[in-house]
Amino acid sequence: MKNLFLCALLTVTASAWAQAPANVEVKDAWVRATVAQQKSTGAFMQLTAKADTRVVEARSPIAGVTQIHEMAMEKDVMRMREVKGLALPAGQTVELKPGSYHVMLLDLKGQVKAGDVVPVTLVLEGKDGQRSTLDIKATARPLGGAAAGGAAPAAAGGDHSQHKH
Repeated sequence: MKNLFLCALLTVTASAWAQAPANVEVKDAWVRATVAQQKSTGAFMQLTAKADTRVVEARSPIAGVTQIHEMAMEKDVMRMREVKGLALPAGQTVELKPGSYHVMLLDLKGQVKAGDVVPVTLVLEGKDGQRSTLDIKATARPLGGAAAGGAAPAAAGGDHSQHKH
């Protein structure tokens, strides 16, 4: 009887864990393609959470380091910095886009070519502190290629190879 209870508890826990990412919907996930020796790129997407959630970590097997970044104007200078979390308010779409919030892929293990599918995992945290993961497949778009809704120039936040991270 004890084993049956334990199995039931594990099944319910595993089921809740597996369903947690359904709280966040992902649209238009993409990564900027790179040139041969480029060591960094950005991942972009639109995230909409059903309940207040935070993105607290990002991972990708194509990068040695994966971080959540923000680009913002500070005294007429565009600056980029790592953020320790990104709030996803319930029912509001948060856009990760060039020149704003994005997932930064650093120390790339190889070139990202247009059309490649890049796996990115987001670690999400609910108001209750429970964490879950959300696996995303982002398609690589050409350098300077069109992003959702228009052109995405390389200087707008995707290629950070000249930045010191």
